[in-house]
Amino acid sequence: MSALKSLFKQTFIYGLATVLPRMLSFLLVPLYTTDGVLSSVAEYGKVSVIFSYFVLFNVILAYGMETAFFRFFNKEDDKDSVIGTSAISLIVSSLGFFVLALIVQDQISAFIQIDVKYINLVIWILLLDALVIIPFAWLRATAQPMRYAIIKILNVAINLGLNLFFLLWLSDLSYYTALFDTWCVDNFEISYIFIANLVASAVTLILVLSFYTKIKYKFDSKLWKTMFRYAFPILIAGVAFSINETFDRILLDRLLPPDIAETEIGMYSACYKIALFMTLFATAYRLGIEPFFFSHAKTDNPQKNYAKILEFFVAFGSIILLSVVVFADILKPYIVRSEAYWEAMWVVPIILLANFCLGIYHNLSVWYKITDRTKFGAYISIVGAIITLVINILFIETYSYKASAIATLVAYSVMMLLSYYFGRKYYPIPYNLKKIGLYLVLSIGMSVLSFYYFRGDYLIGISMLIVFLGIVFFSEKNELKQILKMR
Repeated sequence: MSALKSLFKQTFIYGLATVLPRMLSFLLVPLYTTDGVLSSVAEYGKVSVIFSYFVLFNVILAYGMETAFFRFFNKEDDKDSVIGTSAISLIVSSLGFFVLALIVQDQISAFIQIDVKYINLVIWILLLDALVIIPFAWLRATAQPMRYAIIKILNVAINLGLNLFFLLWLSDLSYYTALFDTWCVDNFEISYIFIANLVASAVTLILVLSFYTKIKYKFDSKLWKTMFRYAFPILIAGVAFSINETFDRILLDRLLPPDIAETEIGMYSACYKIALFMTLFATAYRLGIEPFFFSHAKTDNPQKNYAKILEFFVAFGSIILLSVVVFADILKPYIVRSEAYWEAMWVVPIILLANFCLGIYHNLSVWYKITDRTKFGAYISIVGAIITLVINILFIETYSYKASAIATLVAYSVMMLLSYYFGRKYYPIPYNLKKIGLYLVLSIGMSVLSFYYFRGDYLIGISMLIVFLGIVFFSEKNELKQILKMR
């Protein structure tokens, strides 16, 4: 139980580092969806498509080295060699990508049909973000969550502040000062968004530069090959995951008629953000458990703790699922400001449940990371990516973003089930399936009833939520009391 308490402490700090910055950036959604900030729903759709490519290339530039760093930092005796080899690898690959991308940026622009001025900004941001991967991994591996949290929060605070400055205040300030007048450019809103991101990424790199001045630049080619073999399946899994997570916007852009594509993407992307509450919880939990999984792999009976971790995750995730679904229509005006986007609210429960399944999958994935069978992560993610692509390609023209939402749910559900199936064979963990199944069945069933049959009837919705909270409390109260009483 002491190990669990240690986990929850780290999860709280990493949660702070993830939830608060994401909540700050969350304010960008109502900013972008406020009438008059962006010229249309289609403009927000264009931003969403660019960020979809952004996610894909972030994964490629990391190529699984972050997870490999955790594994080998805890596994190898020569920590300096692991740090130096990882850092040099990321520096060389990032600079190589940067130079090549600048040379062919016009060709990239023509191929993905995005203005080259946006491509140029994205290339710079990708470089800066890639160079902080190992410094941030080192902070997590050496248990420095507070520093990690402060830098992460500052990054998004700068991003948010500059977005507000450029999109809300700059045009007014330009009337008073010639300096601001030169910065104020008509129809430049999308560029402002990426300039804000670029400045925030540059400041973040400056804050972690001390990492690069202190480390020993020892490159062990044999170690690198071993790390890369471990990391490569994670890269494949990451690419597949990015397809599951964001490629639907790209397919919507390609497969829907040009006159409606960006508008549909804008509505879908905005309402998708309402599911952010589940994403925040799952991400914070994952950041806390990943170092925990590796550091406790050699302790006595770690499987018992892993089982309890999943049980708590499902309990809290089920509460979040039902709560957001019940209050979705109350939340939507605060998150998605313009009614022009609300047509896509149908997808909210679907995306919430999909991200819940993804969070369970990440918890289940401990078995292939601990046993060095990361290739299974790649196989499972590829299956999910294929499902995503097939459902989207077959049904987007008929059902638009509804097909994309369903594809995301089916993909993550199948990935979750496959991970459990193979995990039972290679690294059995005594999960309490009866309790986990009860939480899932009740929360999903109540969510479906509340949103699709009693939407707007808060007496029924809140009653179901109270009943579910009571069930969870009485099921978990003994374990929670033990954790809270520990010193």
